Amino acid sequence: FFSVTEDLVRRRAEHNNCEIFSLEEISLHQQEIEKLEYLDKWCRDLKILYLQNNLIPKIENVSKLKKLEYLNVALNNIERIENLEGCEELKKLDLTANFIGELSSIESLKHNIHLKELFLVGNPCTEFEGYRPFVVATLHQLKYLDSKEIERSERIKALQDYPEVKQKIREQEEVYLLKRAREKEEAERKMQERKDKKQKQMESKLGFDSSDSPQEEENHQAKGDGEQEMCRTVEDDEEDRRFWEEPTPYTPESRLETHRYIEEKRRAKDNTRESKKSEKPPWTLVTAEGKVLNVNVPKLHFSLKDDEENNQFILELAVYRYLDTSLLDVDVQPTYIRVLVKGKPFQFVLPEEVKPDSSSAKRSQTTGHLVVTMPKAKEIILAKQKVSASIKHSDCNTLQKKARSGKVEKLEVDPSKYSFPDVTKIIQEKERTGQGPIKLQPENITEAKKSCVDFENDEDV
Repeated sequence: FFSVTEDLVRRRAEHNNCEIFSLEEISLHQQEIEKLEYLDKWCRDLKILYLQNNLIPKIENVSKLKKLEYLNVALNNIERIENLEGCEELKKLDLTANFIGELSSIESLKHNIHLKELFLVGNPCTEFEGYRPFVVATLHQLKYLDSKEIERSERIKALQDYPEVKQKIREQEEVYLLKRAREKEEAERKMQERKDKKQKQMESKLGFDSSDSPQEEENHQAKGDGEQEMCRTVEDDEEDRRFWEEPTPYTPESRLETHRYIEEKRRAKDNTRESKKSEKPPWTLVTAEGKVLNVNVPKLHFSLKDDEENNQFILELAVYRYLDTSLLDVDVQPTYIRVLVKGKPFQFVLPEEVKPDSSSAKRSQTTGHLVVTMPKAKEIILAKQKVSASIKHSDCNTLQKKARSGKVEKLEVDPSKYSFPDVTKIIQEKERTGQGPIKLQPENITEAKKSCVDFENDEDV
Protein backbone atom coordinates (compact mmCIF):
# COMPACT_ATOMS: atom_id res chain seq x y z
CA PHE A 1 0.00 0.00 0.00
CA PHE A 2 0.99 3.64 -0.44
CA SER A 3 1.82 5.54 2.75
CA VAL A 4 3.17 8.99 3.56
CA THR A 5 6.93 9.08 2.94
CA GLU A 6 9.50 11.66 3.97
CA ASP A 7 10.46 12.23 0.33
CA LEU A 8 6.82 12.97 -0.55
CA VAL A 9 6.46 15.43 2.35
CA ARG A 10 9.69 17.25 1.40
CA ARG A 11 8.61 17.54 -2.22
CA ARG A 12 5.25 19.00 -1.14
CA ALA A 13 7.02 21.44 1.22
CA GLU A 14 8.72 23.50 -1.50
CA HIS A 15 7.04 26.66 -0.20
CA ASN A 16 8.91 26.09 3.09
CA ASN A 17 12.34 25.50 1.48
CA CYS A 18 11.69 21.73 1.81
CA GLU A 19 11.96 21.98 5.62
CA ILE A 20 9.38 19.78 7.31
CA PHE A 21 10.01 20.36 11.03
CA SER A 22 8.61 23.94 10.83
CA LEU A 23 5.91 23.19 8.27
CA GLU A 24 2.51 24.76 9.00
CA GLU A 25 0.55 23.79 5.88
CA ILE A 26 0.85 20.84 3.51
CA SER A 27 -1.26 19.47 0.66
CA LEU A 28 -1.11 15.70 0.10
CA HIS A 29 -4.24 15.35 -2.04
CA GLN A 30 -4.46 12.79 -4.88
CA GLN A 31 -1.33 10.91 -3.79
CA GLU A 32 -2.99 7.45 -3.60
CA ILE A 33 -2.20 7.30 0.14
CA GLU A 34 -3.68 4.23 1.82
CA LYS A 35 -2.24 4.70 5.31
CA LEU A 36 -1.87 7.89 7.32
CA GLU A 37 1.32 7.91 9.42
CA TYR A 38 4.49 9.77 10.48
CA LEU A 39 3.03 13.30 10.08
CA ASP A 40 2.56 13.71 13.83
CA LYS A 41 6.30 13.01 14.29
CA TRP A 42 7.75 15.01 11.37
CA CYS A 43 5.46 18.06 11.27
CA ARG A 44 4.44 18.96 14.83
CA ASP A 45 3.60 22.58 13.88
CA LEU A 46 1.03 21.73 11.20
CA LYS A 47 -2.03 24.01 11.18
CA ILE A 48 -3.61 23.03 7.82
CA LEU A 49 -3.57 19.49 6.41
CA TYR A 50 -5.10 18.57 3.04
CA LEU A 51 -5.55 14.82 2.44
CA GLN A 52 -8.57 14.76 0.12
CA ASN A 53 -9.05 12.24 -2.69
CA ASN A 54 -6.85 9.46 -1.33
CA LEU A 55 -7.64 5.91 -0.14
CA ILE A 56 -7.29 6.44 3.64
CA PRO A 57 -9.54 3.98 5.53
CA LYS A 58 -8.94 5.30 9.05
CA ILE A 59 -8.11 8.59 10.81
CA GLU A 60 -4.91 7.91 12.78
CA ASN A 61 -1.52 9.33 13.75
CA VAL A 62 -2.73 12.95 13.89
CA SER A 63 -3.59 13.21 17.61
CA LYS A 64 -0.20 14.79 18.44
CA LEU A 65 -0.80 17.71 16.08
CA LYS A 66 -1.78 20.13 18.86
CA LYS A 67 -1.80 23.20 16.54
CA LEU A 68 -3.90 21.63 13.76
CA GLU A 69 -6.81 23.94 12.87
CA TYR A 70 -8.13 22.52 9.59
CA LEU A 71 -8.18 18.86 8.49
CA ASN A 72 -9.54 17.92 5.06
CA VAL A 73 -9.96 14.17 4.49
CA ALA A 74 -12.79 14.37 1.93
CA LEU A 75 -13.14 11.64 -0.71
CA ASN A 76 -11.46 8.85 1.25
CA ASN A 77 -12.59 5.46 2.62
CA ILE A 78 -13.16 6.56 6.24
CA GLU A 79 -16.01 4.74 8.04
CA ARG A 80 -15.65 6.12 11.55
CA ILE A 81 -14.69 9.44 13.25
CA GLU A 82 -11.92 8.74 15.77
CA ASN A 83 -8.45 9.65 17.09
CA LEU A 84 -8.96 13.43 16.90
CA GLU A 85 -9.18 14.16 20.64
CA GLY A 86 -5.56 15.37 20.77
CA CYS A 87 -6.11 18.03 18.08
CA GLU A 88 -6.92 20.71 20.65
CA GLU A 89 -7.06 23.65 18.19
CA LEU A 90 -9.18 21.90 15.51
CA LYS A 91 -11.70 24.40 14.12
CA LYS A 92 -12.74 22.87 10.79
CA LEU A 93 -13.16 19.19 9.81
CA ASP A 94 -14.11 18.13 6.27
CA LEU A 95 -15.28 14.51 5.90
CA THR A 96 -17.24 14.99 2.67
CA ALA A 97 -17.95 11.88 0.51
CA ASN A 98 -16.58 9.17 2.80
CA PHE A 99 -18.33 6.02 4.08
CA ILE A 100 -19.25 7.11 7.63
CA GLY A 101 -22.31 5.12 8.70
CA GLU A 102 -21.55 4.95 12.41
CA LEU A 103 -22.97 8.40 13.18
CA SER A 104 -22.62 7.97 16.95
CA SER A 105 -18.83 8.17 16.45
CA ILE A 106 -19.19 11.97 16.25
CA GLU A 107 -19.40 11.93 20.05
CA SER A 108 -15.60 11.68 20.06
CA LEU A 109 -15.54 15.28 18.75
CA LYS A 110 -17.00 16.62 22.01
CA HIS A 111 -13.41 17.05 23.26
CA ASN A 112 -12.59 19.40 20.34
CA ILE A 113 -14.06 22.47 22.02
CA HIS A 114 -12.90 24.87 19.26
CA LEU A 115 -14.59 22.92 16.41
CA LYS A 116 -16.88 25.34 14.55
CA GLU A 117 -17.42 23.72 11.12
CA LEU A 118 -18.16 20.09 10.23
CA PHE A 119 -18.84 18.62 6.76
CA LEU A 120 -20.47 15.19 6.49
CA VAL A 121 -22.36 15.58 3.22
CA GLY A 122 -22.04 12.58 0.90
CA ASN A 123 -21.76 10.03 3.73
CA PRO A 124 -24.31 7.23 4.33
CA CYS A 125 -25.12 8.66 7.80
CA THR A 126 -26.65 11.78 6.22
CA GLU A 127 -29.49 9.54 4.93
CA PHE A 128 -30.48 8.59 8.47
CA GLU A 129 -33.72 10.02 9.83
CA GLY A 130 -32.86 12.67 12.43
CA TYR A 131 -29.25 13.03 11.22
CA ARG A 132 -29.01 16.81 11.56
CA PRO A 133 -30.80 17.18 14.93
CA PHE A 134 -28.61 14.41 16.38
CA VAL A 135 -25.35 16.13 15.29
CA VAL A 136 -26.57 19.56 16.42
CA ALA A 137 -27.60 18.24 19.85
CA THR A 138 -24.42 16.17 20.30
CA LEU A 139 -21.84 18.84 19.38
CA HIS A 140 -22.80 22.04 21.25
CA GLN A 141 -19.72 23.94 20.01
CA LEU A 142 -20.62 23.63 16.30
CA LYS A 143 -21.62 26.79 14.40
CA TYR A 144 -21.98 25.30 10.90
CA LEU A 145 -22.98 21.81 9.72
CA ASP A 146 -22.60 21.02 6.00
CA SER A 147 -22.13 24.76 5.26
CA LYS A 148 -25.47 25.63 6.90
CA GLU A 149 -25.48 27.79 10.03
CA ILE A 150 -26.96 26.26 13.15
CA GLU A 151 -29.58 28.60 14.61
CA ARG A 152 -30.15 28.86 18.36
CA SER A 153 -33.77 27.78 17.97
CA GLU A 154 -32.65 24.71 15.98
CA ARG A 155 -30.29 23.66 18.78
CA ILE A 156 -32.99 24.09 21.45
CA LYS A 157 -35.41 21.95 19.43
CA ALA A 158 -32.71 19.29 18.80
CA LEU A 159 -31.90 19.09 22.54
CA GLN A 160 -35.58 18.64 23.39
CA ASP A 161 -35.94 15.69 20.97
CA TYR A 162 -32.46 14.27 21.64
CA PRO A 163 -33.40 11.01 23.51
CA GLU A 164 -35.92 9.98 20.87
CA VAL A 165 -33.63 10.94 17.95
CA LYS A 166 -30.66 9.14 19.52
CA GLN A 167 -32.68 5.90 19.75
CA LYS A 168 -33.65 6.17 16.05
CA ILE A 169 -30.06 6.78 15.06
CA ARG A 170 -28.88 3.71 17.02
CA GLU A 171 -31.43 1.47 15.26
CA GLN A 172 -30.49 2.76 11.80
CA GLU A 173 -26.80 2.31 12.62
CA GLU A 174 -27.33 -1.36 13.47
CA VAL A 175 -29.09 -1.97 10.18
CA TYR A 176 -26.33 -0.21 8.29
CA LEU A 177 -23.55 -2.12 10.09
CA LEU A 178 -25.22 -5.46 9.24
CA LYS A 179 -25.42 -4.37 5.60
CA ARG A 180 -21.73 -3.39 5.66
CA ALA A 181 -20.78 -6.79 7.10
CA ARG A 182 -22.57 -8.51 4.17
CA GLU A 183 -20.86 -6.18 1.69
CA LYS A 184 -17.44 -7.00 3.14
CA GLU A 185 -18.13 -10.75 2.88
CA GLU A 186 -19.29 -10.35 -0.72
CA ALA A 187 -16.22 -8.28 -1.60
CA GLU A 188 -13.89 -10.89 -0.08
CA ARG A 189 -15.69 -13.67 -1.99
CA LYS A 190 -15.39 -11.84 -5.31
CA MET A 191 -11.74 -11.05 -4.69
CA GLN A 192 -11.02 -14.72 -3.95
CA GLU A 193 -12.89 -15.77 -7.11
CA ARG A 194 -10.80 -13.39 -9.22
CA LYS A 195 -7.58 -14.68 -7.66
CA ASP A 196 -8.58 -18.30 -8.33
CA LYS A 197 -9.53 -17.43 -11.92
CA LYS A 198 -6.18 -15.75 -12.55
CA GLN A 199 -4.36 -18.70 -10.97
CA LYS A 200 -6.19 -21.17 -13.25
CA GLN A 201 -5.41 -19.06 -16.32
CA MET A 202 -1.72 -18.97 -15.40
CA GLU A 203 -1.64 -22.74 -14.76
CA SER A 204 -3.42 -23.55 -18.02
CA LYS A 205 -1.07 -21.28 -19.93
CA LEU A 206 2.00 -22.84 -18.33
CA GLY A 207 0.64 -26.35 -18.95
CA PHE A 208 -0.04 -25.54 -22.60
CA ASP A 209 3.44 -24.14 -23.05
CA SER A 210 5.13 -27.14 -21.40
CA SER A 211 3.14 -29.64 -23.52
CA ASP A 212 4.35 -28.09 -26.79
CA SER A 213 6.88 -30.09 -28.75
CA PRO A 214 10.07 -28.37 -30.00
CA GLN A 215 8.56 -28.23 -33.50
CA GLU A 216 5.38 -26.59 -32.16
CA GLU A 217 7.46 -24.12 -30.14
CA GLU A 218 9.25 -23.12 -33.34
CA ASN A 219 5.91 -22.68 -35.08
CA HIS A 220 4.66 -20.52 -32.22
CA GLN A 221 7.80 -18.40 -32.38
CA ALA A 222 7.35 -18.04 -36.13
CA LYS A 223 3.96 -16.35 -35.65
CA GLY A 224 3.98 -12.64 -36.17
CA ASP A 225 4.30 -10.36 -33.17
CA GLY A 226 1.54 -8.23 -34.64
CA GLU A 227 -1.01 -11.08 -34.41
CA GLN A 228 -0.07 -11.85 -30.80
CA GLU A 229 -0.31 -8.20 -29.83
CA MET A 230 -3.70 -7.92 -31.57
CA CYS A 231 -5.03 -10.94 -29.64
CA ARG A 232 -3.68 -9.50 -26.39
CA THR A 233 -5.35 -6.16 -27.10
CA VAL A 234 -8.70 -7.85 -27.84
CA GLU A 235 -8.47 -9.86 -24.59
CA ASP A 236 -7.63 -6.72 -22.61
CA ASP A 237 -10.54 -4.82 -24.16
CA GLU A 238 -12.90 -7.69 -23.34
CA GLU A 239 -11.62 -7.80 -19.74
CA ASP A 240 -12.02 -4.02 -19.44
CA ARG A 241 -15.56 -4.18 -20.75
CA ARG A 242 -16.51 -6.94 -18.31
CA PHE A 243 -14.93 -5.11 -15.36
CA TRP A 244 -16.58 -1.75 -16.01
CA GLU A 245 -20.01 -3.15 -16.96
CA GLU A 246 -20.27 -5.40 -13.90
CA PRO A 247 -22.63 -3.74 -11.37
CA THR A 248 -21.01 -3.25 -7.95
CA PRO A 249 -22.11 -1.33 -4.84
CA TYR A 250 -20.23 1.85 -3.97
CA THR A 251 -18.18 0.68 -1.00
CA PRO A 252 -14.63 1.22 0.29
CA GLU A 253 -13.75 -2.23 -1.06
CA SER A 254 -15.06 -1.52 -4.57
CA ARG A 255 -13.32 1.85 -4.65
CA LEU A 256 -10.04 0.25 -3.60
CA GLU A 257 -10.49 -2.56 -6.12
CA THR A 258 -11.11 -0.07 -8.93
CA HIS A 259 -7.99 1.83 -7.99
CA ARG A 260 -5.92 -1.38 -7.91
CA TYR A 261 -7.29 -2.45 -11.30
CA ILE A 262 -6.45 0.92 -12.90
CA GLU A 263 -2.99 0.84 -11.33
CA GLU A 264 -2.38 -2.69 -12.63
CA LYS A 265 -3.41 -1.71 -16.16
CA ARG A 266 -1.20 1.37 -16.03
CA ARG A 267 1.81 -0.66 -14.93
CA ALA A 268 1.21 -3.24 -17.67
CA LYS A 269 1.03 -0.45 -20.24
CA ASP A 270 4.24 1.12 -18.90
CA ASN A 271 6.02 -2.25 -19.03
CA THR A 272 4.86 -2.76 -22.62
CA ARG A 273 6.06 0.70 -23.54
CA GLU A 274 9.43 0.11 -21.88
CA SER A 275 9.88 -3.23 -23.65
CA LYS A 276 9.06 -1.58 -26.97
CA LYS A 277 11.62 1.11 -26.26
CA SER A 278 14.29 -1.45 -25.46
CA GLU A 279 13.43 -3.45 -28.60
CA LYS A 280 13.54 -0.38 -30.86
CA PRO A 281 16.30 -0.84 -33.49
CA PRO A 282 19.08 1.77 -33.62
CA TRP A 283 18.70 4.63 -36.06
CA THR A 284 20.25 4.07 -39.50
CA LEU A 285 22.67 6.95 -40.06
CA VAL A 286 24.91 5.35 -42.69
CA THR A 287 23.75 2.64 -45.13
CA ALA A 288 25.59 -0.62 -45.69
CA GLU A 289 26.98 0.85 -48.92
CA GLY A 290 28.50 3.74 -46.95
CA LYS A 291 25.97 6.39 -48.00
CA VAL A 292 25.38 9.03 -45.31
CA LEU A 293 21.68 9.79 -44.74
CA ASN A 294 19.88 12.96 -43.70
CA VAL A 295 18.26 12.28 -40.29
CA ASN A 296 16.26 14.56 -37.96
CA VAL A 297 15.03 12.36 -35.09
CA PRO A 298 14.53 15.24 -32.57
CA LYS A 299 12.42 17.03 -35.26
CA LEU A 300 14.15 20.38 -34.88
CA HIS A 301 13.99 23.32 -37.29
CA PHE A 302 17.30 24.18 -38.93
CA SER A 303 18.81 26.40 -41.63
CA LEU A 304 22.06 26.07 -43.62
CA LYS A 305 23.54 29.33 -44.90
CA ASP A 306 26.24 29.47 -47.58
CA ASP A 307 28.41 32.42 -46.53
CA GLU A 308 30.32 32.97 -49.80
CA GLU A 309 31.97 36.16 -48.57
CA ASN A 310 33.75 34.27 -45.77
CA ASN A 311 33.89 30.98 -47.73
CA GLN A 312 32.03 28.93 -45.09
CA PHE A 313 28.77 27.17 -44.20
CA ILE A 314 26.73 28.23 -41.15
CA LEU A 315 24.26 25.71 -39.70
CA GLU A 316 21.69 27.04 -37.21
CA LEU A 317 19.88 24.27 -35.32
CA ALA A 318 16.86 25.37 -33.24
CA VAL A 319 17.59 23.36 -30.09
CA TYR A 320 15.47 24.04 -27.01
CA ARG A 321 16.29 27.34 -25.32
CA TYR A 322 16.79 25.90 -21.83
CA LEU A 323 18.46 22.64 -22.91
CA ASP A 324 21.73 22.10 -21.06
CA THR A 325 24.73 22.27 -23.40
CA SER A 326 26.11 19.07 -21.88
CA LEU A 327 23.24 17.23 -23.60
CA LEU A 328 24.53 18.30 -27.05
CA ASP A 329 27.27 16.41 -28.90
CA VAL A 330 28.49 17.97 -32.18
CA ASP A 331 30.54 15.95 -34.68
CA VAL A 332 31.66 17.72 -37.88
CA GLN A 333 32.98 15.50 -40.69
CA PRO A 334 34.30 16.65 -44.11
CA THR A 335 31.05 15.73 -45.89
CA TYR A 336 28.40 15.83 -43.15
CA ILE A 337 27.58 17.08 -39.64
CA ARG A 338 26.02 15.03 -36.82
CA VAL A 339 24.49 16.52 -33.65
CA LEU A 340 23.17 14.35 -30.80
CA VAL A 341 20.39 16.18 -28.92
CA LYS A 342 19.67 14.24 -25.69
CA GLY A 343 20.90 11.12 -27.50
CA LYS A 344 18.69 11.67 -30.57
CA PRO A 345 20.69 12.18 -33.78
CA PHE A 346 20.39 15.07 -36.21
CA GLN A 347 22.51 14.43 -39.33
CA PHE A 348 22.85 16.59 -42.43
CA VAL A 349 24.90 15.94 -45.60
CA LEU A 350 26.82 19.08 -46.63
CA PRO A 351 26.80 20.26 -50.28
CA GLU A 352 30.57 20.72 -50.23
CA GLU A 353 33.57 19.52 -48.24
CA VAL A 354 34.48 21.47 -45.11
CA LYS A 355 37.38 21.64 -42.65
CA PRO A 356 36.34 19.86 -39.41
CA ASP A 357 39.39 21.12 -37.49
CA SER A 358 38.60 24.78 -38.20
CA SER A 359 34.89 24.45 -37.44
CA SER A 360 33.32 25.95 -34.32
CA ALA A 361 30.03 25.42 -32.42
CA LYS A 362 28.36 28.05 -30.22
CA ARG A 363 25.01 28.66 -28.51
CA SER A 364 23.09 31.84 -29.31
CA GLN A 365 22.66 33.96 -26.17
CA THR A 366 19.26 35.27 -27.33
CA THR A 367 17.54 32.19 -28.82
CA GLY A 368 19.64 29.37 -27.37
CA HIS A 369 20.03 27.89 -30.87
CA LEU A 370 23.15 25.94 -31.81
CA VAL A 371 25.24 27.77 -34.44
CA VAL A 372 27.97 25.70 -36.16
CA THR A 373 30.44 27.51 -38.45
CA MET A 374 32.25 25.24 -40.96
CA PRO A 375 34.95 26.72 -43.31
CA LYS A 376 34.96 25.21 -46.81
CA ALA A 377 37.86 22.97 -47.82
CA LYS A 378 38.40 24.83 -51.16
CA GLU A 379 39.73 28.32 -50.57
CA ILE A 380 38.06 30.71 -53.06
CA ILE A 381 38.88 34.43 -53.19
CA LEU A 382 35.91 36.53 -54.31
CA ALA A 383 36.26 40.08 -55.57
CA LYS A 384 34.01 42.60 -53.84
CA GLN A 385 32.24 44.14 -56.85
CA LYS A 386 29.82 46.11 -54.74
CA VAL A 387 32.59 48.16 -53.14
CA SER A 388 34.17 49.10 -56.51
CA ALA A 389 30.81 50.13 -57.94
CA SER A 390 30.10 52.34 -54.97
CA ILE A 391 33.48 54.02 -55.29
CA LYS A 392 32.88 54.67 -59.00
CA HIS A 393 29.45 56.04 -58.22
CA SER A 394 30.75 58.37 -55.51
CA ASP A 395 33.38 59.66 -57.96
CA CYS A 396 30.64 60.58 -60.43
CA ASN A 397 28.80 62.46 -57.69
CA THR A 398 31.99 64.44 -56.89
CA LEU A 399 32.47 65.38 -60.56
CA GLN A 400 28.83 66.47 -60.79
CA LYS A 401 29.22 68.80 -57.80
CA LYS A 402 32.40 70.33 -59.24
CA ALA A 403 30.76 70.88 -62.65
CA ARG A 404 27.78 72.66 -61.06
CA SER A 405 29.89 74.91 -58.83
CA GLY A 406 30.92 78.21 -60.41
CA LYS A 407 34.48 78.15 -59.03
CA VAL A 408 37.39 77.59 -61.42
CA GLU A 409 39.37 74.54 -60.39
CA LYS A 410 42.48 73.00 -61.87
CA LEU A 411 42.14 69.32 -62.63
CA GLU A 412 45.01 66.90 -63.09
CA VAL A 413 44.76 65.27 -66.53
CA ASP A 414 47.98 63.31 -66.26
CA PRO A 415 46.98 59.66 -65.64
CA SER A 416 50.03 59.10 -63.41
CA LYS A 417 48.86 61.89 -61.10
CA TYR A 418 45.19 60.86 -61.21
CA SER A 419 43.95 60.62 -57.63
CA PHE A 420 41.31 57.89 -58.27
CA PRO A 421 42.48 54.36 -59.26
CA ASP A 422 41.34 53.21 -62.69
CA VAL A 423 39.25 50.13 -61.81
CA THR A 424 38.96 49.06 -65.46
CA LYS A 425 42.71 48.84 -65.92
CA ILE A 426 43.14 46.91 -62.66
CA ILE A 427 40.66 44.26 -63.79
CA GLN A 428 42.22 44.00 -67.25
CA GLU A 429 45.65 43.57 -65.71
CA LYS A 430 44.33 40.73 -63.53
CA GLU A 431 42.78 39.12 -66.61
CA ARG A 432 46.12 39.18 -68.43
CA THR A 433 48.04 37.64 -65.53
CA GLY A 434 45.24 35.17 -64.69
CA GLN A 435 46.02 34.95 -60.99
CA GLY A 436 43.47 33.01 -58.92
CA PRO A 437 39.84 32.06 -59.60
CA ILE A 438 38.40 35.59 -59.53
CA LYS A 439 34.80 36.16 -60.55
CA LEU A 440 34.55 39.15 -62.87
CA GLN A 441 31.41 41.19 -63.40
CA PRO A 442 32.20 43.89 -65.98
CA GLU A 443 28.47 44.43 -66.54
CA ASN A 444 28.11 45.97 -63.08
CA ILE A 445 30.96 48.42 -63.75
CA THR A 446 29.45 49.49 -67.07
CA GLU A 447 26.16 50.08 -65.33
CA ALA A 448 27.97 52.17 -62.75
CA LYS A 449 29.44 54.30 -65.53
CA LYS A 450 26.06 54.74 -67.19
CA SER A 451 24.51 55.72 -63.89
CA CYS A 452 26.21 59.19 -64.11
CA VAL A 453 23.50 60.60 -66.40
CA ASP A 454 23.99 64.28 -65.50
CA PHE A 455 27.76 64.22 -66.13
CA GLU A 456 28.85 65.98 -69.33
CA ASN A 457 32.36 65.69 -70.72
CA ASP A 458 33.69 69.23 -71.17
CA GLU A 459 36.48 69.04 -73.78
CA ASP A 460 37.77 72.53 -72.99
CA VAL A 461 38.61 71.38 -69.44
